[in-house]
Amino acid sequence: MNSILSPVETQKTASEPKVMPDVAATERPQVTGALDWVGMAGIALPLRIQDSLQGEKLCQGQAQTYVSLDQPETKGIHMSRLYLLLEEFCQQQALQPQALQTLLQQQLISHEGLSEQSGIRFNFDLYLQRSALKSDSSGWKAYPITLKVKQKTAQPETGESAATEIELTVTVAYSSTCPCSASLSRQLLEQAMQDAFAGQEQVSKSELSEWLLSKQGSIATPRSQRSLATVTVRLDAQLQTLPVTELIDQIEGALQTPVQTAVKRQDEQEFARLNGQNLMFCEDAARRIRQGLLNQEIYQDFCLKVEHLESLHAHDAVAFASKGVKGGLRADF
Repeated sequence: MNSILSPVETQKTASEPKVMPDVAATERPQVTGALDWVGMAGIALPLRIQDSLQGEKLCQGQAQTYVSLDQPETKGIHMSRLYLLLEEFCQQQALQPQALQTLLQQQLISHEGLSEQSGIRFNFDLYLQRSALKSDSSGWKAYPITLKVKQKTAQPETGESAATEIELTVTVAYSSTCPCSASLSRQLLEQAMQDAFAGQEQVSKSELSEWLLSKQGSIATPRSQRSLATVTVRLDAQLQTLPVTELIDQIEGALQTPVQTAVKRQDEQEFARLNGQNLMFCEDAARRIRQGLLNQEIYQDFCLKVEHLESLHAHDAVAFASKGVKGGLRADF
């Protein structure tokens, strides 16, 4: 006997939620194998960082979030879980080591049985207001920042303990004046001065000053170029803040010639003086930064790369350096 549903019963049956298929959980991959990292990149987010000198700073950036897929028979991870955890974190928390460590643990818990490692990478620009060298002017500079964190669960069978790695990378623009070019320019200036006063046994101070202040005094000028220092430091996961501004200040202090924002004539003149007093090849710049970071106990390890974007050549001059910790960070091309 056929049963006939009433209109009310038909409406109730049609509105009941259907169980949606979960292919990642129910299907098996055609080719099996564990994967190092699976996740998402290019996630746009408003960010807050807890800076050791500036306090809480607002930034706009992008994030990448990943877990390892250690079960070779599992088709995929739960990407929505990673996204929602990251979204909630950025709404409620500022970026700082201890909070990020908790977020990594939550990612692993959300993939219990599937993943043994989790990782997140943030890319953003930190805007800092910088004063002019001499005048009362000031302006904003944008510093590209990368913050990368990774966590690995404990492995009782191998005796490996849980570990968290936090790496902070900053890029600083500066001016570099070539020592060789400066030397060659001085030689040309000396020769031009000899020619200008040839036949004179004595030259007065006023004559010499007038000559130097004329266009003849600029018979040759040393070449300089905008340059970049990219420095990565490894941080203690128990820190309460991120030493972003602190690291930028240390790099600029070691180099002495950071690029400027708003400048008046007295600022430009002081910038020229600083360049003249800090002539450097890329090798000099790399050594200066390395020396400036060696005694900073807040950094467990570091590596760096400097690039002089040549004004003479169509190619660039590059140097790398690292702290030298055994098995630690190494700068590479």
